[in-house]
Parts: sequence; structure tokens; C-alpha cells
Amino acid sequence: MSKRDYYEVLEVARESSQGDIATAYRKLAVKFHPDKNPDDQEAIDRFKEASEAFEVLHDSEKRARYDQYGHAGVNGNSGSGHFSDVEDIFSAFGDIFGDIFGGRRGRSRVRKGRDVRCDVSLTLHEAANGARKTVEFQRHEPCKTCKGTGAAKGSKREKCSYCGGQGQVVQQAGIIRVQTTCPACQGEGSSVSTPCRSCRGTGHILKKVEAEVDIPAGVDNGMQVRIAGQGEPSPNGGPPGDCYCVVSVLQHALFDREGQHLVCRVPITYSQAVLGCTLEVPTLSGPSDLEIPPGTETGKVFRLQGQGMPDPRITGLGDLLVQVNIEVPKKVTSEEENLLRELADMEHKNVAPARKSFFEKVKEYLSDESQ
Repeated sequence: MSKRDYYEVLEVARESSQGDIATAYRKLAVKFHPDKNPDDQEAIDRFKEASEAFEVLHDSEKRARYDQYGHAGVNGNSGSGHFSDVEDIFSAFGDIFGDIFGGRRGRSRVRKGRDVRCDVSLTLHEAANGARKTVEFQRHEPCKTCKGTGAAKGSKREKCSYCGGQGQVVQQAGIIRVQTTCPACQGEGSSVSTPCRSCRGTGHILKKVEAEVDIPAGVDNGMQVRIAGQGEPSPNGGPPGDCYCVVSVLQHALFDREGQHLVCRVPITYSQAVLGCTLEVPTLSGPSDLEIPPGTETGKVFRLQGQGMPDPRITGLGDLLVQVNIEVPKKVTSEEENLLRELADMEHKNVAPARKSFFEKVKEYLSDESQ
């Protein structure tokens, strides 16, 4: 069964702001919350569907990919059954709308680490065939001095006095009780009295790291490839984030890219255009012969099927579009000049019907103007 459009799921317009999307998600999350709809599988499915849509649309980069490519643009990253159960949703988005139902208060939410980004440059051949690249990026890693505790040697973490070590605080307005992250300990339930000097009590240090990434064949500028688990560590023992590699394809000396198709502009001489010829044209897989028929006009495009680019989202290859342009030399030899003058004299004596018709129209036009 095909998935519904994420904007339709959240009941918002495509141009809606991030705030409107978050508000719409809160309303649906409250309406279909499992604690409010016990043993209602349809409500649970709607809750998961709304959370899946929000996971994509609240993230500007994922939303841009979805707007351009639809569900295919986020498959493998998110939005494709990412949440295995309802607890995953509370772990990811519980702080978005607060825990307004008492059945889940007091549970410690495990949050996924933050995603990071890096850039990777490819030649056109690498983009066409796929490549394995080594990329560099920065992420936080556990401090070796304090072993990730954030506490100086001889010191230790102490229970947060503000939330009593729960990591959450409950606010009540009438009959509504809302649980939010403790502002004192940021949800960790403990604090450091004497912070580690190396990491200043954070427990993590920013480091430059390297990772290998497999780039699929056919990627284009702006596409992203995910390296799972290579992002920031979770602040409370959850899974690490991911690293997203943003692809940039370098300009090629001979080919311009238009989606799956490649365009190659080839100069030909006047005599080749008039008499026809066999041209040897470049392709990504090597030279190929192209028959130019007699009487070819400048700008004519010839299509070599299957000589273009693949696309990671669909099967098949694009085409190579060869555009021929008649090249006019700026300098000619004396022998070439004499031959061209002879040709000009012949054309003057034997005017082609099309040219004769044009000059007759010019003559009639000038005659009408004079009258």
C-alpha cells in the first residue's frame, strides 16, 4: 500500500512554516495518543504515521529532499517505517508536545544523538560508476580524561537537586499535567560540582574523524548519502546520530549534465555539414562513431541511447545528446580562400530557389517602401 503524502497526513499546506507543522503534529499526537486510545490499533497507526511525517517535515534538509523527490528522497534515512514501536516515537519527539498523559510520567527518555554533515566531491566518472570515498568531519567523542563523566579526578556526578535525579519536571495547569526536561541538568538527572578541565564538564571533546562512505552510481549535486551511526553520541545512552555526506559533482571538460542525460557540443566544418561525415565522439565509456548526414544544420542534436548517467532512484541509463555546431574559421590559407571564392561565384550564378525567393521578397519590400 502506497504511503500518503506527509503534508496530507499532518493536514498542512506545502508552504506551511516549521511552527505550523509542529502545531499540527501536536494536535494529531494528542488526538491519537496511545494512552488516550487504549487497544485502538487504528489510532496507534495514525499516531505512527503522523510521527513519521513530522520526522521528515520538521527537519529542513529532509523536508527539502522530500519536496524534490517525494518518499524516494528520504527512503533509507527516515520516513520509511523508521519507528519500530510507539516508545521510539516518545524517545524522539516526547519533548515536542510534552508527556500530557500520566501513564508515561517518570520514564527516562533516551534520545538519539545529533546528526552531522560533511561534503564529498566527485568527478563525473565517479558519479556515473559509484565510488568509495574517505570523508572527514567533526563530532564530539567521550573525553578520555574523565571517561565521559564530565567530573574532575576525585570528583563524581551528584544527583540533581532541582528534579531529584529524575531528569524531568512536572508542571500542572488545572487538570493538565505536562512533563518537560529539567532545565538544571538538561534531562541527565545529575550534575557535576567540580567539572573536568579537559572537557569543561561536558564529558565530550570535539574531534576530527575519518570515515568510509560508499557513493551509489548516479548521484547528483546536492544529494545526500547517510553513514549510519557516525554522528554525535547520545546525551543519555541512546544510539548515536548519523553523518550525512552532501555530494558535489565537479564540472567536466566535455560533458554537461541534465538529469540523467549528458550533453556534448561538437564543432564540425562547413564541408562536413554539407557533405556528411563520420565523427568520433567521446562518451563516458570511450569513443563512439556518429554518422552525420549530408545537409546537417548547425545546432542539430543527435541522441546516443544508453550513454548517459544512471539514477540511484530508478533503473536504466540516460542518453548522450551530441549537438553539432558549424565552426567558422577565423583564418584560412590562400588555397582555401581561392576555393571559397570559386564556390561563392558558383552560388551567385546558380542561386538556390530558397535564396532566390528571399531576395525576391527583399526586392518587393524595397519597391513597396519607395512607393
